[in-house]
Amino acid sequence: MSDLDNAIQQAISTIPECLAGGYVDLSSGMLLGIKTVDSHPEEVLEMLAAATADLFQGPNVVSIENMFKKARGLPLDDFHYFQEIIVNSENLIHVFMRTKENQDHVVTFVCRKTANLGMVITKARSALPKVEAAL
Repeated sequence: MSDLDNAIQQAISTIPECLAGGYVDLSSGMLLGIKTVDSHPEEVLEMLAAATADLFQGPNVVSIENMFKKARGLPLDDFHYFQEIIVNSENLIHVFMRTKENQDHVVTFVCRKTANLGMVITKARSALPKVEAAL
């Protein structure tokens, strides 16, 4: 098992009711690492990277970020306003977080919806540096 897989597995074990964790490179569209407690069809895993890229770099998201920059008199550069995105589905909490060192990398965790959202976010933020450093 790679260092990244180990770091993701360790993060999953500390985040309340966490079922899966992944590491996505937005620039290449690749899922660089994933650990889950259940097996999932390959098509679903392949779509994870594409869906994550759409969340953070879709045309409407980029437009909104550029409007924020313009309104604040900031340069239209590679800075991103959206650092974390939380998606609540019917049964799950999905946490997506940009890494600090590489803004094109996103770590994602999936937890049961019965988990305490505040603790999920706190523990996910706490795990981020270790997962990022493992790459």
